[in-house]
Amino acid sequence: MFKIQFSDEADKQMNELENSPHLIKRLKSVNKVLACLETNPRHPGLHTHKNCSIETNLKEEIFQSYAQNKTPGAYRVFWYYGPGKKVITILAIIPHP
Repeated sequence: MFKIQFSDEADKQMNELENSPHLIKRLKSVNKVLACLETNPRHPGLHTHKNCSIETNLKEEIFQSYAQNKTPGAYRVFWYYGPGKKVITILAIIPHP
């Protein structure tokens, strides 16, 4: 099992999803992704792949997992392994760029 932690930006984005009744469907999708990341970041349903579109000052490889697919403005979860073992840090939860 992995421990999930949020960057400040991802924490704000998650709070916005949780506090917006019109985004309840997206919140459920994001929560499902987070649950899968805790148990198996390579779960085929996540369609996880390395991402090059988000620029950071981090040396870690950034990954992108699908919260939604084939939906206008489909949400994606951007994350990396670390810091430390068995930790995944969520960088952003945003509509597909």
